[in-house]
This record gives sequence, structure tokens and C-alpha cells, in this order.
Amino acid sequence: MKNLIPDNVSDKTNVFDVLKERGFIEQVTDEEAVRELLEKEKIKFYIGFDPTADCLHVGHFMQVIIMMYMQKYGHTPVVLIGGGTGMVGDPSGRTDMRKMMTPETIEENCRAFERLFVKFLDFDHQWKYEGNEGVYTPGHENKTPEAGKAVSVNNASWLLPLNYIEFVRKIGTHFNVNTMLRAECFKQRMVQGLSFFEFNYMLMQSYDFMVMARDFDVKMQFGGNDQWSNIIGGVDLTRKEVGKKVYGMTFSLLTTSEGKKMGKTQKGALWLDADRTSPYEFFQYWRNVADADVNKCLRMLTFLPMDEVDRLSSLEGAEINRAKEILAFEITKLVHGEEEAQKALDAARAAFAGGAGASGAAMADIPTTELPATDFDGEGKGLVSLLKDLNLVQSNSDGFRTIEQGGVSLNGNKIADKRYQVTSADFEDGQLVIKKGKKKYHKVVIK
Repeated sequence: MKNLIPDNVSDKTNVFDVLKERGFIEQVTDEEAVRELLEKEKIKFYIGFDPTADCLHVGHFMQVIIMMYMQKYGHTPVVLIGGGTGMVGDPSGRTDMRKMMTPETIEENCRAFERLFVKFLDFDHQWKYEGNEGVYTPGHENKTPEAGKAVSVNNASWLLPLNYIEFVRKIGTHFNVNTMLRAECFKQRMVQGLSFFEFNYMLMQSYDFMVMARDFDVKMQFGGNDQWSNIIGGVDLTRKEVGKKVYGMTFSLLTTSEGKKMGKTQKGALWLDADRTSPYEFFQYWRNVADADVNKCLRMLTFLPMDEVDRLSSLEGAEINRAKEILAFEITKLVHGEEEAQKALDAARAAFAGGAGASGAAMADIPTTELPATDFDGEGKGLVSLLKDLNLVQSNSDGFRTIEQGGVSLNGNKIADKRYQVTSADFEDGQLVIKKGKKKYHKVVIK
């Protein structure tokens, strides 16, 4: 598989400098040593993904992109699937405890994650970790990974067989509880209470790093900025337990200019699977980001050269919409392929042009709901009720207010009457395109 990052993404030759240029890097355990390491060696590094769902969402995507950059510059990504840590759940950044999953759910989620990673990274599928038989017994890799290929490993292979007493005697003695309680990953939980169950998570993640450093020479762990305390724990444990020098680096979380996490929609997370979030919905999310977030999204989520990123994000007024369109197209192309990205772009332009005259092919990609024709017989269905059913408004008052403010059109016709009844006469060829505000569209088809 050809790496999806073009050669002209940067004129720099050290991936550390590329990641710095794109604005990813937040914290490094030893910046000078890490930069030199990535300049002089081709290393194995890892990022962990706990299988909290059966699909990756856009919050994971930042980490995937970083692995893609590292692979582009010759380093070996180790995708760590958290089949073991997923049994507990990471308390980092949480104000409540994660819902516990059954082992069967975790196992299925792990398989789903692995299928998605193949879309973005080139793997050596012959490589595998031949597990250890307990905390004291090292394991090993069956072969050196093929140059330029990623590998995948599941920490269930070394965490699930652990004997608890053996683990706390060997590993727990290296952790100071007072230091752990000061860690950022636990602070948000101290008010509502942190369970002892979750308190073990830092030890488990640190042990992951130690095992991989010992058994197949992983030299770095990457993660979001909320993982800093866990990464430091792994660096310290590896030094104390096996005498190896390893490093950690964290990256900016994907947040808006107001500090809110990106990738949240009315329906929940913005998923990378087309069955969970359609390519059109995915495209529209990025097409509608705030002007202030265009630069960050172009830098971190596309592979456009930095001079192009700077040119696009410096556009003002109505022209910034062109930059957002390019942003949405590039991200959708990366996740769903160029054909789906083009269809989403055509659908968005068609919807913006008014819907009724749009091509059938383009309109087919707009979110669509089928409803019985009988709903619109006689006096029909109240427009506000329809908007609520389609999740375009949150309440009756929200619907009335939106209509009164001129924010709703049906097949290009603006509706001013908040008591408007939608009937079969409003449909053209059995279709009704509803436009809410400037950017949100939904098609109703009667059957």
C-alpha cells in the first residue's frame, strides 16, 4: 500500500520537525534527545487504542495521522490494541467511570479496530508477538518487522495472564501513591471519586510500555496530552525495571478555538465508519467548522503543504468558505476515498444551490428519511413536529423560533408561518428538501 502522505507535505527530513511544523507536539520527555533519535535511527514507537466502541472516531484520527507521518519517514508504528486495559478503562479526561464491557464485546471491538487501521497504515501481517508467561518471563517478536511496515499487538496477551499478587509485588512497588494522585489524569475524578479499579490503569499502561521496550525494543510512546502522566509512568518503570532509556511525546487534543473537543455532533461522535457517520455528514461537519478553526484543521487533518495551509487559512469573508470546502474534501477523501468525497462535495453544492433543481446523484448523498405518504395526507403534518422528528430542532419552542427567524425552507421556498402544515403538495417527485439555517439540509422521501 502506498503511503497516503504526498512527498511535498514538507521540505524537512526529520519527522520531529514535520510534526512540530504542523503544530502537533505538546510535551516531550527529552526534546533534544528525541529529535536526535528520530534523525539518526528508525525506531519502533507505539500508540495505544482502548476498544471502547466498535469503531474509531475522529478523536482517534489525530493519532492515526501521526502514525502515518512516522511511517512516511521510515519509522515502525506499533498499534497497541487495548484488549487488556479495555477491561478497566482509562480514567484520563473523565469525570465519571467508563461503562464496563463484557470480554466478548471487547474482543469484537478489537477486531473492528484492526480492520479500520488497515485503511491508513501498511502492515507486516506476518509479524506477531510471542507472548510471555507472566510478569517475570520476557516474550519476544517472531521476526523483525519488514522495513516501512506497521505492526499490531494486543495487550491482552500479557495483561490477562497476570497473577495479581505477583504483579503488585513486582510492578506496584515502583509507584508512589502520592505522586499518582497528583497526576493530571486523576484530578478530574477526585471530586466524584476514583475507584481502586481505575486506579490500576496507570500501572497497566506503564507495564505495557515496559513489556514492549523489553521484548521488541519499542523506544517511544505517543499519545494525547491527557496521557502525559501515564507515559511518564511507563518511562520511569522501564528505566527502573529493565534499565532501558525510552521516551514519550504527547500531542494537542483536537479542540476548537474555544477549547471544546471537536468531533461531537447532535447524534454523538463523528465516526470514521461510513455506516455510523455517512460521508456526507462527515463532509458537512468539516465544511461548517468555525473560521478560527480552519488553520488548525488544515494543519493537523490534511496533508496539504504548509504554504497552502497558510494561504487558505488567511482567506477572509466569504472566501474562507472555499478553504472550508477544501478542508472538508481533503479529510473526507482521506477517510472515505476520493469518490465519496466528490459525491459529498457535489451534494453539498447542490443543496446550497437550492435542492429542487439539484441533480439526483448529488442529492442522494444528503441525509435522507423515508416517511409514509399518509403522514402528509389531508391537513398534513406540522412543520415543527417534522423538524423535531428529523432532529433538526430540539423542542417546539426551538422550532417556532427558527421558523420565525426565517431559518427554514422547503424545496427552496422560505416558510414564515410557524404553524405551517406540510402536505403532499409540498413534495416534488415524492421528495422534500428541508434547509435549516445556512448549512443544514435533510431530504424527506415519501413511500
